[in-house]
Amino acid sequence: MGQPPGLRPPRFRLPRFDFDRYLDWLASKNHIFIRLWRWEFVKSESKEVTVWAPHPWARTGPGTALDGLPKFDLSRFDDEYFGRLRSRVKAARDRGIYVGVMLFEGYGFHSTKWPWRWTGNPFHRDNNINGVDGDANGDDYGIELQIALFPRITPGLMAAREAQARYVEKVIDTLNDLDNVLYEIVNESGAYSTEWQYEMIRFVKQYEAKKPKQHPVGMTFQYSNMGRGTNANLFASPADWISPSNQDPYRDDPPPATGAKVILSDTDHLWGEGGDGVWVWKSFTRGLNPIFMDGGIRTFPASADWRESARDAMGDALAFARRVNLTSMTPRGELSSTKYCLANAGVEYLVYQPATGPFSVELPPGAYSVEWFNPRSRFGSKGPPVQATAGRPESFTPPFEGQAVLYLKANLPR
Repeated sequence: MGQPPGLRPPRFRLPRFDFDRYLDWLASKNHIFIRLWRWEFVKSESKEVTVWAPHPWARTGPGTALDGLPKFDLSRFDDEYFGRLRSRVKAARDRGIYVGVMLFEGYGFHSTKWPWRWTGNPFHRDNNINGVDGDANGDDYGIELQIALFPRITPGLMAAREAQARYVEKVIDTLNDLDNVLYEIVNESGAYSTEWQYEMIRFVKQYEAKKPKQHPVGMTFQYSNMGRGTNANLFASPADWISPSNQDPYRDDPPPATGAKVILSDTDHLWGEGGDGVWVWKSFTRGLNPIFMDGGIRTFPASADWRESARDAMGDALAFARRVNLTSMTPRGELSSTKYCLANAGVEYLVYQPATGPFSVELPPGAYSVEWFNPRSRFGSKGPPVQATAGRPESFTPPFEGQAVLYLKANLPR
């Protein structure tokens, strides 16, 4: 096969990204998590053509791939790719930042425009020297790579899946000794990938079980114009953590965490680009872990009111998470008229008021210290202690207008 018809030269190349400066900026915001993205295509196009490099496999040739560069040898890894992967995870660790390492990428398989939708993939038969063709049905999508029980398992597809497995093992070998790693199987693949993702989660866990360290493995929302998944698929998975969509109201009235899964509530899967400080505080006080897809990173620190409020709220919520005994607190919305409350009942409470004005909290009898935090000004102040009595909720009025955070701690005898 020659060059795809209608192939156009790239109109956009990502500039070289200053990763260390980016981490410094995140640390200045008191942020402790990033997703380290994987892109599976040499080129892709949505609004523009983008060139991606390096890739896990060495480009040795002989022969030229459809992007004009040497073909991939799927039996040889690219040391630059894995060296950069390790150095970036270590750099994040040195700044106290956890990294969600994305093993596969699904969005591009169904949303990248022709011609690069499949012709830009290393598993296209004209892009590697190994005779591997992951497009078993010849429809130029290649989503068979992410379908566990595809009805036509060709030799090319079997070889591609073997290469996928060896790549995952190489990632784990590269990062296993580092403590700041979480694994994400794939970003926004479709509902067709459910069983494949379950298999890959088990594969990662089984391979890491033989290693000195084991890391949490996650499954994120399945988005596709070829069939969206459900949040139920995520909760039913063997994953340790998940990122749901707004099929349940995780944007405006987040369901409280039950402990069945660790939930990383990700704006990527709720809005794309969206979310603000109100969303962060609502999510946090419902027992979720909010993470923010920041479209401003190309020109960071880019500012927009909603974006900056989310950045600030994430850092401020983390500061409270470090102060309280978070492992003993659970979402207890029924204890406050605001419905947003983390509590270890009778010991400490963190209550969020998304509106304005007074609200109530149900407290066991006893004395409690009172601390207010203004999410807009980002200043805190102490209030007069309260003596709770049995039989009625205690009323609290913030000393400022607008949204408020209230921290209560019981004065327990020592």
